[in-house]
Amino acid sequence: MKKIIFAFAFAAVLWSCKTASSSITSSAKEEIQVNINLNEIKDDKVLVTVKSPKIKTDEVTYHVPKTVPGTYSEDNYGRYIEDVKAYDKKGNALNVKKIDTNSWSISNAKKLDKITYLVNDTYDIETGKGFGSDEIFSPSGSNIDAGKNVMLNTHCFVGYFSNYMAVPYKLTVSHPAEFWGATSMTDLDAANTTDLFVTSRYAELVENPIMYSKPDYTSFKVDDMEIQIAVYSPTGKFTAESITPEMKTMMMAQKKFLGSVNSTKKYSVLLYLSTMNKDAQGFGALEHPTATTVVFPEIMPLDELSKMMKDVVSHEFFHILTPLTIHSQEIQNFDYHAPKMSEHLWMYEGVTEYFANLFQINQGLIDEDEFYTRMAEKIENASKLNDNMPFTTMSKNVFVEPYKTQYLNVYEKGALIGMCLDIVIRENSNGKRGILDLMRQLSNEYGVSKAFNDEELFAKITQLTYPEVGDFLKTYVSGPTPIPYDTYLARVGVTKTTKKAPTNVFLKGQVPYITVNQSTKEIIVIPNIELNDFYTHLGLKGGDILVAINDNNYTLDNIYDMIMQSDKWKENDPISVKIKRDGKEQIIKGNVKLPYEEKESFEAKDTTKSALKEAWLKG
Repeated sequence: MKKIIFAFAFAAVLWSCKTASSSITSSAKEEIQVNINLNEIKDDKVLVTVKSPKIKTDEVTYHVPKTVPGTYSEDNYGRYIEDVKAYDKKGNALNVKKIDTNSWSISNAKKLDKITYLVNDTYDIETGKGFGSDEIFSPSGSNIDAGKNVMLNTHCFVGYFSNYMAVPYKLTVSHPAEFWGATSMTDLDAANTTDLFVTSRYAELVENPIMYSKPDYTSFKVDDMEIQIAVYSPTGKFTAESITPEMKTMMMAQKKFLGSVNSTKKYSVLLYLSTMNKDAQGFGALEHPTATTVVFPEIMPLDELSKMMKDVVSHEFFHILTPLTIHSQEIQNFDYHAPKMSEHLWMYEGVTEYFANLFQINQGLIDEDEFYTRMAEKIENASKLNDNMPFTTMSKNVFVEPYKTQYLNVYEKGALIGMCLDIVIRENSNGKRGILDLMRQLSNEYGVSKAFNDEELFAKITQLTYPEVGDFLKTYVSGPTPIPYDTYLARVGVTKTTKKAPTNVFLKGQVPYITVNQSTKEIIVIPNIELNDFYTHLGLKGGDILVAINDNNYTLDNIYDMIMQSDKWKENDPISVKIKRDGKEQIIKGNVKLPYEEKESFEAKDTTKSALKEAWLKG
């Protein structure tokens, strides 16, 4: 999952990712039939009916997930389940007892025929508190908006009976004729008001989200893989057609980068755009083996949305490799009620994030300077977290403190671990092999249905590569030693440098220069702070109300447009700013003077290492 939090219309990027599958065996040759009724939505709640398999015990427990693989938070989806009832075949009620937030015990279970309950949605009660709060991250949550949209993340709606997770599930969704369900599953019912989906087990069902709305989608082929892009835009501002060109370019590059390691036949991108008014507040994406759910604010400009989609979806798509193909027993046999975590988030999230950046330089979507800048930013971000905490220990205990607050390092230091391993493998193989080759070998060794044991992975990687790789893993991944990044980058001729870079005129770090009058929606330059060169050069003062810039009027309603537009300004561009000062409007004309700051980056200076550097970035 890639998580992006927007606060006061400024974006700060946080990462978290959804992973793979689970399996609890059952000897019963049964099936579970589920009906979700989208025709009778009341108070944003839908009725779910679950026809049980033949229960052979006097008591059985029905669970809704406490968490789903890879979200790395205990979300307790049972909080949104109401009025659970159980019946025998004659319609007589059976006793139901709630035993915890996510579990219900049913007595006289040998007579059980079905259970029913109501599901409430999560989007319209979100507050945007962000990472670490008890709110459901929107791409893993649910939306129920009658006649408009239902984001049906199946784990929010469907649970499982103890010891019956491995039986087939038949899901029937009844819906209005104008609704269409975007999903990678195949609808086996030809009617336009009923969809039927069949999965081999519970874990497969919960890895297949469905987004219902009026149809707005495109599809295209990348080699032998069908890509489906589906969009829900409340005002119609965006369409699937408008974002498809960028997505097609990106996914073609990803497929080329991955090569034969990826055998996915259909992949769906489900994009929900939020009004942010009693609507989704958690922005980013959640990946599945053949799909990604994405949530962003609808106020974003198209070019910014396209950029965010490229970065977010590329990360999710690479999860096809790990952990969806290469994963440990903890993920293969995931316990939705009391999950146990794997030691190897450095690989699941870190290597995935590294690939999401490496493929862009490899396929010519970004240049070397941009790639080095991204890695330098990750080094800076990682330095703000606990650099002495063994990564495997943090990963294994990520649900609890002090490890929980270090989770975001999987996208910073985790990606850098991937980078350093890539360099070590390239150097030892004279540029012929890299970390992608290692992942291909691991994919062949294990695969979707064969998991590895956590404690055996390092030995297997060392066997497939070089002793130095094993030493690196023991020292810097399972050990407490900080990684000397400069040393590893020097092996490919890359050394540290300092560059003067322009920054946003409205923001310094996470501290804004502007605020908003909530009652009037006016944008105000914050009084009594030291303003940057943009303001002083134009003669703007604290307390000035920004009415318009270059003839575009701005308020709280479109402040994000203003901020995104400012990122396109160049030094000395002509600019016209209409302000209100002391109750009077005036227009200030001049030229843009951008604020700059010194930033550490990297540069390829050692030409004797050029061949190895090219193999690393382009091999």
